[in-house]
Amino acid sequence: MDLDAFRWLLTDDGQRLLARAMDVAGDDPLRAQTALRRTADAEQVAAALTQATLRRKAVAKFGEYAERMYFTPDGLEQATRLRVAEHRAARLVASSASTLIDLGCGIGGDLLAGARAGLTCAGVDLDPVRVAVAAANLAALDLPGAVSVADATTVDPSGFDVAFADPARRTGRGRSFDVDDWTPPWPFVERLLTRDSCVKVAPGIPHGLVPDGVEAEWVSDHGEVKEAALWSGRLATTARRATVIGDGGLATLTDDDAPPLGERGVEVRPVGGFLYEPDGAVIRAGLVTAVAAGVGGGLVDEHIAYVTSDESFRTPFARGYQVLDELPYREKALRAALRERGIGSLTIKKRGVDIVPEELRKRLALVGDDEATIVLTRVAGRGTVLLVRPF
Repeated sequence: MDLDAFRWLLTDDGQRLLARAMDVAGDDPLRAQTALRRTADAEQVAAALTQATLRRKAVAKFGEYAERMYFTPDGLEQATRLRVAEHRAARLVASSASTLIDLGCGIGGDLLAGARAGLTCAGVDLDPVRVAVAAANLAALDLPGAVSVADATTVDPSGFDVAFADPARRTGRGRSFDVDDWTPPWPFVERLLTRDSCVKVAPGIPHGLVPDGVEAEWVSDHGEVKEAALWSGRLATTARRATVIGDGGLATLTDDDAPPLGERGVEVRPVGGFLYEPDGAVIRAGLVTAVAAGVGGGLVDEHIAYVTSDESFRTPFARGYQVLDELPYREKALRAALRERGIGSLTIKKRGVDIVPEELRKRLALVGDDEATIVLTRVAGRGTVLLVRPF
């Protein structure tokens, strides 16, 4: 998006056009452009329609605030989901931090959460458009804060209690999981983590890459792993943490909650009456044994992230299933067993086996009126199919 076009959107005429664009953005694109071109030129109309479209997409991340905010396509994609940013800001406030510098603020999502939590926030970004958007977002939500155009790697964060960074993980080839492709690059992150800092990283970051003394936290929102964050200095309170956010609020596990596997800790055991599928954040953090300990159970296999127990528990850290039966693992016999039960609609979950659920479902070619869920996995190294009922 052109900087001048965005600045024009903030004028009275631009705001009137944007309001009209919000009304017609869901219509046919050509019809929407035709309706708006009666009062503005093509560039202005394009800017307004782009903003209206992005606001609709942003509702999933920012909820009711989205309709007052401004975005760029890449800025929206990289922005932290509001609930996750609020959790991070709350951790900073709880640490007694009062000032925050966001080194690469993008469209300002984390600045907004920090300012709403009561932190004094400042942000920098290399892109003048993203800086203008971040400033507009602070103003739109009537929040204090300062943003400016600057290279994050040249900014001295020592005047702030905490430095935050969210390195861009996209290149001309698309999303990159190689830390050498990040902007700012990994050496910058390592230097930042020698002080009180928080760095947002990809959930797939290898445990071995996390520097000693730095806490790695994996966060999921309603069952979907959204990010990992590295906390350093006095902000680090454990080695590994899994935080899950749901309708009931927020819950967290740390490595202090996770007993060892074996040697009087959590054991591998036969499948009991109930099966538990740990949240993705728990699995990424390597804290599956914490779930097992919490439900009084064990693992079905030392290499598989399924927990089993003889008891039924409700836990925010795992999805629970009642185990109804064990079915044949061979495909022909499995088909016969499912048809005998009148199963026509089948949910297939799998872990640790080389099976593509969509392809298996087609090959089974089931016809029936009932629904069922099966879990294909390894139990003590043996391929197993469990008929389960979610609870």
